[in-house]
Amino acid sequence: MFKDKLKLPTPDKPGRIFPDRLGSLVMISGLDEKGNEIERSEFEFESGEELEPIKPGALGFHRESDDGDEAIDDEKDDKDQRIRKKTNKDAVAASVSVLKSILLDEKRSDLEYEISRREINLEKLRRIASTGIPNGGGLRATAWKLLLGYLPSSHDLWETQLEENRQKYADMKEELLLNPSEHIWKEAKDLSSTQQHEDNDADGPLRRHEISVEDHPLSLDKESLWRQYFQHTEIVDQIDRDLQRTHPDMPFFSAETSFSRKNREAMKNILLLFAKSNPAICYVQGMNEVLAPIYYVFRTDTDKQNAENAEADSFSCFVRILGDSVDHFCQQLDNSSSGILATLSRLSDLLKVNDEQLWHHLEFTTKIKPQFYAFRWITLLLTQEFKFEFILRIWDTLLSNTFGVQDMLLRICCAMLLCVKSRLLSGDFVANIKLLQHYPDDINLEYLLQVAQDISPDTSYILSL
Repeated sequence: MFKDKLKLPTPDKPGRIFPDRLGSLVMISGLDEKGNEIERSEFEFESGEELEPIKPGALGFHRESDDGDEAIDDEKDDKDQRIRKKTNKDAVAASVSVLKSILLDEKRSDLEYEISRREINLEKLRRIASTGIPNGGGLRATAWKLLLGYLPSSHDLWETQLEENRQKYADMKEELLLNPSEHIWKEAKDLSSTQQHEDNDADGPLRRHEISVEDHPLSLDKESLWRQYFQHTEIVDQIDRDLQRTHPDMPFFSAETSFSRKNREAMKNILLLFAKSNPAICYVQGMNEVLAPIYYVFRTDTDKQNAENAEADSFSCFVRILGDSVDHFCQQLDNSSSGILATLSRLSDLLKVNDEQLWHHLEFTTKIKPQFYAFRWITLLLTQEFKFEFILRIWDTLLSNTFGVQDMLLRICCAMLLCVKSRLLSGDFVANIKLLQHYPDDINLEYLLQVAQDISPDTSYILSL
């Protein structure tokens, strides 16, 4: 039985620019900007052609006095200044874009070099990954596996480790995900290949007397494979419903194509296998959201073999990610030292240490407890608060933290509050609840993550582990 090998321990629990009509005015009047007469050849008209009269105000301004010329000149100067400012702004933006591209290439080179070494320096890998892993090339997939300990730091051991883990997953699937009839057929087939049947009149390996009472579909015996199988059908239905709602805007997860259906099927296998191998926790709605970033990153790996084994690799890494937060999904442990209420309390303490004014406003003035907004932040690892590409970037930082995912998660949650401090201080209960339950998606993510990095870790909790 392999299910115990990957089993989690039972939980303890711009200003408007007006149109420039100056050129038209000068041409029609026969005067240049300084009032000098222009030669007729510059504005000749065909014989008999009438000029359409200019209606008052049609040019966007009125010439009511001799001061009008100065007003026109001032307007032209303002426009020229705005054009120069815009040009300068565009030039700066282009320079910043070039600089970002250079830095991104350098980061990609650093990661490729570090991952290609025979012995990976995990501390250096964490430092690079915490600032964001470039998309493409499978860098994120490999880096996440290393950061989660799924791949060893010794490059020479990767192939063996991957083969072993993938085989373990295949064995667990065969043991726990086959329906009882498939189990019975397989066992009987194996038996028939090792034993010699003396009865020539036997009607195949599945003779009636070889099927025990416990193997009957209507058996109520606790050890019955069929009884256990039917007990999980409700879980399967819930998983299917949740997977249909997973990032519905992304064809990778939600499209009705063969590729998308295979992705949903693989994710269902992972979640169901987790539920069966961890009966004390089982499956809880929302676990699908935690699994989605892992499976997406591994399934889109440019390495074909790795992509084909995304299901097996995702299962092991999913277990690792939930390792220090699984008690948050267990309602019976909500009030324990490892439960969600204790974690929310630590978030409140962290905010108080870093900004007592904001903490007091939330806790006492508006009476908004972390339970009202941060429960989902923490249990689902922020997967419902940001766009998908932001989630991947956030997880680069989460998985890179030396003190673990939960420590950095609380620091990011605290930074989320600090980054909207002015709005929170000016808001009442209703406004602040709406803001925190629908966190603004125009936030500067890199600034937010830098604020989180600068927050001191909760060492009291870390030392108690």
